[in-house]
Amino acid sequence: MEDKNASRISGADRDHLSDESLNHDNTIFGSNAPPRTLKTLEILSAGFNVCNSWCGVAATMFLGFLAGGPVTIVYGVIISFFTVGCCVLSMCELAARYPTAGGQYHWTYLLAPKSIRRGASYTTGIVNIFAWLATSASVCVIIPQVALGMAAYWHPTYVPQRWQSFLIYQATNLLVLAYNLLVLRRAPVTHDIGMFFSLACFFTFFIACLARAAPKASTAFVWTTFVNEGSGWPNGVVFLTGLVNPHFMYIGIDGAVHLAEDALNAASAVPKALIATLVIGFVTAFPFVIAMFYCISDPMGVVSSPLPIFAIWEQATRSGAGATAMSIFLLITGYFALNATQQTASRLTWSFARDNGLIFSRKIATIDDRLGVPVWALFFNAAIVFVMGCIYLGSTTAFNSIIGTCLIAMQISIAIPVFFLMLGGRDSSVIGAGRGENKWHMGAAGWVVNAVTIAFTVLISIFYCFPVATPVTGSTMNYAVVVLGVFAILGLVNWFVYAKRGFQGPRINLESFAGR
Repeated sequence: MEDKNASRISGADRDHLSDESLNHDNTIFGSNAPPRTLKTLEILSAGFNVCNSWCGVAATMFLGFLAGGPVTIVYGVIISFFTVGCCVLSMCELAARYPTAGGQYHWTYLLAPKSIRRGASYTTGIVNIFAWLATSASVCVIIPQVALGMAAYWHPTYVPQRWQSFLIYQATNLLVLAYNLLVLRRAPVTHDIGMFFSLACFFTFFIACLARAAPKASTAFVWTTFVNEGSGWPNGVVFLTGLVNPHFMYIGIDGAVHLAEDALNAASAVPKALIATLVIGFVTAFPFVIAMFYCISDPMGVVSSPLPIFAIWEQATRSGAGATAMSIFLLITGYFALNATQQTASRLTWSFARDNGLIFSRKIATIDDRLGVPVWALFFNAAIVFVMGCIYLGSTTAFNSIIGTCLIAMQISIAIPVFFLMLGGRDSSVIGAGRGENKWHMGAAGWVVNAVTIAFTVLISIFYCFPVATPVTGSTMNYAVVVLGVFAILGLVNWFVYAKRGFQGPRINLESFAGR
């Protein structure tokens, strides 16, 4: 068993993971980890703010509206809840046992066969980092889209310019970076405020739109209307490609995992936060999309709008001012989401650098003793997001492909350790044997949950790369495959330039994290 699977850590491997081999002395890494200050509610709030499920669906509704319409979005929310739910349960089983900021790549090292564990762990880590950088960029770009969409409504002759979006994008990135550096550590209640603000907006919008909308759309429109105009693809393909919109409500679902080393009682708090984020996301997003579709009186006006959710709110409230107020509140939730995304992404980057996985790891792995945050990890991530914004200035199509890959990369990073867990026979020496060692142990049901996780990852890795229409032109091409290829090249360059020598897997005793 030892030769085939890495689930039992002993001997030389245990020496490698021992506390004595950390080399996390203050002269190299500063403090070993950020101070543990986040309570369960704050971990949940941060995880929820990253996803902000109903907001994510609202802000990207144009994707689903043009690829299947109401049927894709309504039923896609249900499908996403089930499939991502299986991913969440798979992570809960491992996070309860090993709650570390590294998350997936640490688990991969434990689970992969010894002959490939180092390469598999590195691959998982670099894919996860790319996913979070793309997620940060995708949240960041929503801000100018909403802001300039409102401007275009009030000034019909105004044509938004790409450079204006670029400036708002970069200002947003830098503003939230400053907050993460100087304020967030001292005010973790920010996440609680963001979550409750988002939920208050949801209830207000839900009630106001249903109360004001007249006439309301038919039940047949909401539950059976399928849109496939000019794509050239069969309806089944259009439905699967359109799942990007409802699936986006769970982007960054692994956020709580990467805040584990900021958390008090992480082994309990992280799984609870994952489950709560999943459930709250569904019970807000599902009724939200149904209510919004019932409020549509002019479907073509929504399709032709530069900001579909604004058009829906205008039709529902019969007021441009009302739609503007709602859009401003949506903008505010976007800042809370980006704030939590930057924090979470920085903890993952910091953890990977702590394990010598990135060039300049010596700097990036430092925790500032005064601020209590990984300053250089935050700067590193913000710089990459800044570069992605420069790509947006040059090509909208290329940038949309970058943010589209975040869903694929996120799923792949989750599926890799799950695959090795199944390959090793779901060994109880890794995930615990029953509720005494791991109350999140799923027993035989774990096989089904893990299998769905793998199958869903394969499915979206194929269909999320499909062009939006056929025959394919430069404007309809989906460059997600190209972007993933560029990410792979960058990961290989980093491996051969630095990580091949420096990265030896987790430099912490993973077993010591059980029960923290």
